[in-house]
Amino acid sequence: MKYVIMFTTTPELDAAVPPEQAEQVYRRTYDWFGTNREVLTPAGAELQPVTTATTVIHGGDGPVVVDGPFSEAKEVIGGFQVIDVPDLDAAIAIVKTWPLLELPGVSVEIRPIVG
Repeated sequence: MKYVIMFTTTPELDAAVPPEQAEQVYRRTYDWFGTNREVLTPAGAELQPVTTATTVIHGGDGPVVVDGPFSEAKEVIGGFQVIDVPDLDAAIAIVKTWPLLELPGVSVEIRPIVG
């Protein structure tokens, strides 16, 4: 079964984590991708900052393009990865080992892919 895992954070994360701690966790995160390469698909990427986002929304006379993210949530999607595992329990087990979950404000959403 394929799932998309979306790595989310909050804008406050950078200010809350000392740079040395962040660097150690990021290094272990790169190792995590290597360790789990058997279930990771080629679909996945780290995303540019939200300041680079463009959003298309419904407007009265048709679609409207706006600069920036158009999300009302405080979380920011920092990246995504598609994994191919037998079931949700296997997806949860892998995600629980993701090093960035040690940092405050980080979460990972696991969502099945249709089809």
